[in-house]
Amino acid sequence: MKNLDNINFKEEPTPKSPLGDLGGFVEIMDTTLRDGEQTSGVSFVTAEKLSIAKLLLEELRVDRIEIASARVSDGEYASVKRIAQWAKDNGHIDKVEVLGFVDGRTSLEWAQNAGCKVVNLLCKGSENHCKHQLRKTPDQHLADIRQVLAYAREMGITVNIYLEDWSNGMRDSEDYVFYMVDNLKDESIARFMLPDTLGILNPSETFKFCIKMVGRYPDLHFDFHAHNDYDLAVSNIFEAVKAGVKGVHVTINGLGERAGNAPLSSTIAVLHDQSKKRTNIDESKINDVSKLVESYSGIRIPANKPVIGDNVFTQVAGIHADGDNKRNLYYNDLLPERFGRERVYALGKTSGKANIIQNLRMLGIELDDEMMALVTQRVIELGDKKEVVTIEELPFIVSDIIKNSTRDDSPVKVLDYSTAISKGLRPMAIVKMEIYGEVYQQSAAGEGQYHAISKAMYKIYKKLNKPTPELLDYEVYIPPGGQTNAMVQTIITWKFNDKTFRTRGLSTDQTVSAIKATEKMLNIIEGENGKNN
Repeated sequence: MKNLDNINFKEEPTPKSPLGDLGGFVEIMDTTLRDGEQTSGVSFVTAEKLSIAKLLLEELRVDRIEIASARVSDGEYASVKRIAQWAKDNGHIDKVEVLGFVDGRTSLEWAQNAGCKVVNLLCKGSENHCKHQLRKTPDQHLADIRQVLAYAREMGITVNIYLEDWSNGMRDSEDYVFYMVDNLKDESIARFMLPDTLGILNPSETFKFCIKMVGRYPDLHFDFHAHNDYDLAVSNIFEAVKAGVKGVHVTINGLGERAGNAPLSSTIAVLHDQSKKRTNIDESKINDVSKLVESYSGIRIPANKPVIGDNVFTQVAGIHADGDNKRNLYYNDLLPERFGRERVYALGKTSGKANIIQNLRMLGIELDDEMMALVTQRVIELGDKKEVVTIEELPFIVSDIIKNSTRDDSPVKVLDYSTAISKGLRPMAIVKMEIYGEVYQQSAAGEGQYHAISKAMYKIYKKLNKPTPELLDYEVYIPPGGQTNAMVQTIITWKFNDKTFRTRGLSTDQTVSAIKATEKMLNIIEGENGKNN
């Protein structure tokens, strides 16, 4: 047995990238079902794993999927067996891979019995791991690997090799890495996979280390496997590919242990746009698959996550919408349509006329200048109370202004109100109103907040001998997909003098929207009956 201390290595000059900086094809291996499932709290059931596998291979069209680690559990075995059967039936079995260990025949037989034909063999890519975890010399480890490779040839199993902790290996024991690959490069190994196991690399190191591997072994197929501990996974992939690496590993939504792996969505965007690389990925399916995995995993996609986040194709500032209206001045290559999405112009306090025009155009609504000014002002007012107004809420706002606008010179105004809710007690309300310039205040108890407020209003009207209508119906509407701060539209149907009519109120609070609808009703009555009635 040899010891590395007794081996002399020739210093290799850092070569230039054989592929240049741009162009070429990159193979994509997705490991959501293996490495992604190592996310804390994530566990996919068999049906979910099969569903994800189908989408990855047939919708997204990734080149390979890594679906499990061998010998984990009976449940994992059942999942692998089901996926393998489906893959075999549909011509994908060579694209399905299982992580195996240097354990003689054990992992190989596990994978074979489950129906798989490709094993990714976990070997040690750093001297530190070899010495201290395996407690073996490099030659002993090589002998064990060769034994597994011999068994795999007998069994007709394709083997790829993970050089675990390769990044630390290149930092601290480069000679060890080269010694291992020198002794394995002529074996029947389809791919050598270079993992940044602990996510320690920066882009400069990634390029340097990868180009050394590619330059020294130009005939080997290298994959790069990034982790995102420093939020550099996608940047590192960019540099690895630039150095000539032929394949990269990703997960849906960046799932993975600790800070996760390189997300497929961002990786593909960077490879296509920044590296000018070709892949087999269908970009239009990325968002749908990401949302499905979000649902299965229970791990929410951040709203600002590139490509797949809820807000990443949303313009908020009015100046941006104005620029888009004139000549798409705020567009870049990441067009939402590429990823099965649409551009959104959010409505909030920084929105201007241009944002509203864009949204109204999507809804097929046209307004004159006067009405547009009123809608813009209302959106800004609402934006001061909540972050954004959604496009689903916009028709509510337009309808509220067109049909039920309360003018400053309206005879009836609700000036102030206060409600109190206590356990075991009926809700209480105090209301202050202005009627034709006179201010009145009254309190009442009710069965609910609005009931208490309306009773207090009616007390004022009874004291003034003013007629009040009968409430016939009370409806509350929340826009589709509304959050807890969504706009609420309350529509109340009234009967007065044998006439039935409706008023609407709009607010982020249900009680407030009902008060607004009631205020509008009182002004309608006053308009019909006059000050003296």
